[in-house]
Parts: sequence; C-alpha cells; structure tokens
Amino acid sequence: MDASFEHCAALVREVDRDRYLATLFAPAEHRDALYALYAFNIEISRVRDLAREPIPGEIRLQWWREALSGERGGEAAGHPVASALRAALARYELAPERLIGSIDAHAFDLYDEPMATVTDLEIYGIKTQSALFAMAGEILGGGKADELLAVDAGIAQAVVAVLQGLAKHAARRQLYLPLDLVNRHGADQNELFAGEAGAALQAVLGDLRALARRHLAAAQSRLDAARSDGLPALLPAALLGPTLARMERRDYAPLRFQPIAPWRRQWLLWRAARDPRRIFKT
Repeated sequence: MDASFEHCAALVREVDRDRYLATLFAPAEHRDALYALYAFNIEISRVRDLAREPIPGEIRLQWWREALSGERGGEAAGHPVASALRAALARYELAPERLIGSIDAHAFDLYDEPMATVTDLEIYGIKTQSALFAMAGEILGGGKADELLAVDAGIAQAVVAVLQGLAKHAARRQLYLPLDLVNRHGADQNELFAGEAGAALQAVLGDLRALARRHLAAAQSRLDAARSDGLPALLPAALLGPTLARMERRDYAPLRFQPIAPWRRQWLLWRAARDPRRIFKT
C-alpha cells in the first residue's frame, strides 16, 4: 500500500472506526480501495465542520467535483485522498458520477435550510450513504444486482445518522428532521434548538425510527439474493438495528444520546460478518 492509501486507511481508522473495522473482513486486495472511498466520504461529510461558512464550504466541494472530473491534475495528485481515490476508480473502472452526486447532496449540509420532506431525506440518503454502499459493493465485486439493497441500506443509515446527530445539528440551528413530519405532529423546531424535546418532537423521532426500520426490513428481504462477495461493504448496517433499539428505551434522551460502546460495536460487526443475516436485523 503506497503512502496515499496508507493515509486513507489511517484517516478512516481515526474518524470512521466502524467502516475501518468492517473493511478488515474484506479481501486484502480490495481494502486499500475501500479505505480511499471511505476517506473521500469523510472529507466531504465534514466540510461544514471545517469550513464553518457556506462559501468556503462550496469552494471545497467544487474542488472535489473538479478533482474527480480530472480537472485538478497536479493538485489532486498531491492530495493523498484524491490521489488514492482516483487510482481506485481507475483500477476498478468505476465512473465518478455517483460520487459527484454525493458531493452535490452534501451541499445541503452547508446551509441552515430545513430538510423539507421525508422524500427529500430519503433522496439525501440515496445520494450519500446508498452511493457509498453501492460503490463499495462494486469494488468488492458485488455488481449492479445489489443496487436496490444498497438504496434501502443507505436510507436507513442516513436516517439513523440524523437521529444520532440531533444535538449537533440543533446546536447550529440546522434541521435534518423533515419539516413535513415536524408540522404534522405540531412540533416546534425552536424548542429543539433550545435543547428541549417534548412529546411532539418525540413523535417525529418515532416516525423516523419506523422509517429506518422499514428500509432495514426491505434490505433484509433482498439479502438472500445478494452476492456474498459484496457483503463486507454492508457490515456497518449491522449497527443500525441495535442503535434504534437503544432509542426505544424508556430513558432515551434524544439530545443526550449515548452511542453503543466501541467494544460492543466491534462485537456486532464481527457477529454480522459470521452471520450476514444479522446485518439488517431490526
């Protein structure tokens, strides 16, 4: 593994430990490409955290669009993640359009406009998390046959990420909760921004948990037809069901949610790797 791929592996190990561990269950010859893909996801997912303001964030995202389109030449070659990702795309003959679509979707992160509808949230999940699952599956040889499975897995992953990130988003007055759900239940987003979670907001969160479970169940129904070589790409989804279960506890505090302990996350990934039927267990 050359220096660029080593950088990607180290970045994923530090920032996205779940995918780092899941990748260890993939064949060794594919791991560097997966780490490059996941490192790219880290780079574009944290643009708001690094840029703080929309315009610098848009500039960063545009740089990535151009790097993937082949317009940045030497600059991309000097950036370890861009260099490794472009090499991985070339090796597996993968087109960058899906990743460019993910960049476009993450532009939403830069602004404080609310997520308008449940459908918008699902589309956001498809363009970000589903794209990641699908491309990782293609790297592993899963092919196009698992596309619908990746769609459902990605939407479930995105919804759970919204639920887990509620406090962070509320602190910066950003609403990923679909506004149509908020209005349907008579919830007040300003209450959320003030650090409170009343009954109406809890109802919104309950609907989102049910949405995530429906997509997990749909993915589960397609699992038997999935090619086994692509399954390591799906392993991070094994944490979704247990995370939702923690959110159903009586002591659940949406704005003070404690994620599953690292040792247990590792155990859940290991168990799912041994028995893939557990990946989408709700």
